[in-house]
Amino acid sequence: MTAFIVTGTDTGIGKTVFSAGLTAHLAAHYWKPVQSGLEAETDSQIVARLSGRPTLPEAWRLRLPASPHIAAAAEGLRIDPDALILPPQRPLVVEGAGGLMVPLTPRKTFLDLFARWQLPVILCARTALGTINHTLLSLAALRGAGVPVHGVAFIGNPEPLAEETIADMGQVRRLGRLPLLDDLSPDALRRGFDAAFKDFP
Repeated sequence: MTAFIVTGTDTGIGKTVFSAGLTAHLAAHYWKPVQSGLEAETDSQIVARLSGRPTLPEAWRLRLPASPHIAAAAEGLRIDPDALILPPQRPLVVEGAGGLMVPLTPRKTFLDLFARWQLPVILCARTALGTINHTLLSLAALRGAGVPVHGVAFIGNPEPLAEETIADMGQVRRLGRLPLLDDLSPDALRRGFDAAFKDFP
């Protein structure tokens, strides 16, 4: 497998840091199709800094840190999901925005995009309270849309019972768990990722 989609059960759970680790691990290119919010360091800039790997230009760069359809509307724009075509570079890591049901337009979500692309999805799930519900719902949505699921990557402190429950009830591979890193440097992330996901893919 030379291309993966990374998505999450929610926003702000650490999937960009995971994406950076995965991009370095695979010696891949990274692509964020839609970036909403330009005031702080963007996801592409974070991945470039932490992975040292090439990042491909975003198809959409929107100033407002909001759902893409809202951020686009604020600039008088409308995203055309059908025009979002996967880059040819391989290996490739593609990162979505927020969770699966984040709208690209008032009628189309990232889940619709993933269903069209048919790349294997890695679902990032934090180990905090509520993760079982959020992760199982996300898995059900992916499978209902016919999207191939490569597995779940957990992020945070160890919660072995919750992780086991998700793997069993969700009938999904538990890929590993990336701990919260005090030192978020390229070397520390590489060591932490390789230790947590040594058997990947």
